[in-house]
Amino acid sequence: MAGLVNPVHQGCAVAFLGPEGTFSHQAALQAIAAVEPVWVVSTGSTTLATETTAAAAAAEAAQTPETAPQQSTNQTDPPALPIPVASVAEVFAAVSQGKADLGVVAVENTVEGPVFATLDGLIASTDVVAIGEVILPITFTAFTKEPVLADDPSLTEATAHPHGLAQVRQYTRAHGWHEVPAASNAAACRDITPNQVAFGPALCGDLYGLQVLKENVADFPGAATRFLVLAKRSTAQPQHFASPNWRTLLAITPRATGPGVLARITKQFARRKLNLSSLFSRPLKGQNGQYLFVVTLDAPPWQPESRALLADLLAAGDAVKTLGVWLANSDHATIGSVLPGSLPPGSVTGADPAGALAQALLW
Repeated sequence: MAGLVNPVHQGCAVAFLGPEGTFSHQAALQAIAAVEPVWVVSTGSTTLATETTAAAAAAEAAQTPETAPQQSTNQTDPPALPIPVASVAEVFAAVSQGKADLGVVAVENTVEGPVFATLDGLIASTDVVAIGEVILPITFTAFTKEPVLADDPSLTEATAHPHGLAQVRQYTRAHGWHEVPAASNAAACRDITPNQVAFGPALCGDLYGLQVLKENVADFPGAATRFLVLAKRSTAQPQHFASPNWRTLLAITPRATGPGVLARITKQFARRKLNLSSLFSRPLKGQNGQYLFVVTLDAPPWQPESRALLADLLAAGDAVKTLGVWLANSDHATIGSVLPGSLPPGSVTGADPAGALAQALLW
């Protein structure tokens, strides 16, 4: 088992979807804390973990396999150096080209679901891998350029990132505002016009000199966005230790399509009692009707059961790629039942009457 020793930051450069004030900006400021207990990331300019000294190695040898390294509490470490870029693709490029030591990209929102630009970026990249996660609670503040009331007839448009607009739609529709998508929530706040209401993080108010129209606007209280921390595959080394919170993101391309192909793959996980916490299909670019599967395995790839699973998939002729390995946020890592209020409207269970089953299932 390896652990982290003497973490140092030295102004680690972290690329994020700009401009300043986005939720991605907030996540970027937390990126180092998300990865430093787990990964050694070395580049020409930054080291997130130093080599283990002889004394530290002896201390590590005395630890039990269940002991995870503790995060640094050194308050003198300088903060991350956030670097805003214009798109998710540019975050990947900044990490790949060495312009940033780490990158931060949104991968899933609890309201709008997966961010496919991030998944596709990981699938397509040969040298960028996910090594950590940051989970942010998402609350929106409604801003205007000048002091006005919400029912002022001069306000005609609502602007935010499309995912942001989807989370405040009840409020915008109640006022009859036309939706204007923006590249990011912060960009909407930065570029706001007098007839618009922009929705973004609270810090955008001070950043862009805006007026607060309403705080804590949200159709779905408790919404959150999960961000992945990116690094170059060749410069990142995982620290192996036992934890139930490891997550591995895999891309599995079946050797052939047809009935039972997904069942054949998922059966391999069930046979080894390995849990899948998410599964998506993505089209193979330019191939009509051909797909790969992106799955989240609730275990690290180096444990024996995982290695055996990956070996069997390869032996079956499937192509496999690890897109990321990280230690999940412990507050979001447990497996529980679905809350009844979270079921899609119109869903049925085995306890429902025959008429309800027929209407919902169309059988």
